[in-house]
Amino acid sequence: MSTPAPYLSIGAVERETGLSKDVLRKWEGRYGFPRPLRDEFGERIYPPDQVNRLRLIKRLMDTGMRPSSIVAREEADLLALAGNRHVSTPAAQDGSIETTALDLLRRHDPEGLRQALHRLLLRQGLAAFVQDSLTPLNHAVGEAWSRGEIEIYEEHLYTEAVQGVLRNALAGLNDRHGRPRVLLTTLPEEPHGLGILMVAALLALEGAYCLSLGPQTPLEEVANAARAQAVDVVVLSFSIIYPPRRIPPALAELRQRLEAGVEIWAGGAATARLSRAPAGTRLLPTMEDALAALAEWRRSHDART
Repeated sequence: MSTPAPYLSIGAVERETGLSKDVLRKWEGRYGFPRPLRDEFGERIYPPDQVNRLRLIKRLMDTGMRPSSIVAREEADLLALAGNRHVSTPAAQDGSIETTALDLLRRHDPEGLRQALHRLLLRQGLAAFVQDSLTPLNHAVGEAWSRGEIEIYEEHLYTEAVQGVLRNALAGLNDRHGRPRVLLTTLPEEPHGLGILMVAALLALEGAYCLSLGPQTPLEEVANAARAQAVDVVVLSFSIIYPPRRIPPALAELRQRLEAGVEIWAGGAATARLSRAPAGTRLLPTMEDALAALAEWRRSHDART
């Protein structure tokens, strides 16, 4: 059974569509669209169908159409208009991995994409592959999807290809005697699991032992797994679509469920929008932050032994 697409915060919609928060609010009053719901904090949240329609409106605006003539139209009308107009998109740099990956996706060649990624990993090494290539590549694929250059299923094919390459690398790298023992997952409303694999690859390369539960694990089960596996650190990933206001309460609840000696590291793009870490947790907005946290954990525990 497929997982329903999550509702997006206004900040995530801004990023996904290229339409500013002020524009979204203005259209809401002027044209009656979009029609966001409200979360438990009273913040706007947008269903996936509205986000798709907004993305289509932005594509038409990029061809020169005025918002007043298209915002209130139904999606079927917008699709018909899009089919009759040329939508220009910026060209990627020739020869880059971004160009190669997008071209292979458009040609429906996931195996070719996996081979290209694997060759790049072998040339660069795992650390450089994750930090220097995958981070900008993920952004490029996300941008191409938001501009309508690739379909949702093609973005999913990309994610599966990257995950396959990373899992193969981890299979020959993870040392069950390594320290710290790190448990990685996401919460039920966060379906994106690529971030935890990227972090696991970097930490395992530095000698940590990483156990991934995959995405969307309930907090109670995260705590149960942490106890059963006697882990030292729990890592949670929050992508750009995860509402930042929901992160501190979730981390606070997990902190109560875990033993005091187990550290909690929260990473991903959404954590960059938090001003400070909740008590007893650490924010890791970048991959470099994850490596710094690992080094600090080791210094702290070496000093105790």
